[in-house]
Amino acid sequence: MQLVMIPASSISTKNKLESQELFKISRFKPVIKKTKPHKHAGYFELIFIAEGEGFHWIETENFQLQTPDFYFLKPGQLHFWQFTAIPKGYVMMFKEGFIDAVKEVKILQQIQQMGELTRIPAWKDAIVGQIFEDILRAYQHPDQYSEDLIKGYLRVLFSKIANHTSESFNNGRENPLCDRFLGLLTQQNPLLHRVGDYAALLQTSPQNLNQACKKKTGKTASEHINAQLILEAKRNILHTDQNINQIADLLQFNDASYFVKFFKKHTGETPHQFRGRYFG
Repeated sequence: MQLVMIPASSISTKNKLESQELFKISRFKPVIKKTKPHKHAGYFELIFIAEGEGFHWIETENFQLQTPDFYFLKPGQLHFWQFTAIPKGYVMMFKEGFIDAVKEVKILQQIQQMGELTRIPAWKDAIVGQIFEDILRAYQHPDQYSEDLIKGYLRVLFSKIANHTSESFNNGRENPLCDRFLGLLTQQNPLLHRVGDYAALLQTSPQNLNQACKKKTGKTASEHINAQLILEAKRNILHTDQNINQIADLLQFNDASYFVKFFKKHTGETPHQFRGRYFG
């Protein structure tokens, strides 16, 4: 698939949930379209596509649809669609506040245990589509039991994901400090560069933060920060028309030459070479 440069000064952030809205589900619009690269503000997105053809770009990966296809997008992840046939399926969005941290702690644990999971292609489990349909029905015809019903279905759905992709999950050890850091990392705009800056926001020491991250993920907090900086750089290199100087400034690098060295150190190529691989 040929990627087309999007003429934009920055990547947009969409919020399809109203300020007080915590949950929403709808069917895919039956249209063939290409969306612009964007991120979602502060909510998770579960997507089930039963029918359709086309491509789904998530961060720097381009997936060809393999229906029935399932995606789990976390807050702040960049994506866009290019359909070549009318899609049929569901889009479910919810904020973390929808899940009661005391009553529904199991759901929060299941979300954390999904780790880096983004996609389950060709998920031929008939009950998954039915779960989305039942949740949609409960959402469209609310009564006193609807919210409990929806959350019950979410537990079933996440449990089925765990059974289907258990090898993709992390070891499931809880680590609130690391979890809060990783969540904060995707919310900072512009990104902070120093472990000490994040440690101060989390009211801990850089040593404690590094230790917590190393224990849970095998990577230090610094490695996570560098990975997020590279991800943000790639997003802007591929999906905006900003030049390298502008991207370096956006990501709070002191100068463009240092940004270029940083990018090459972590990717093996310069920002210009990376952009050239996609646009020639």
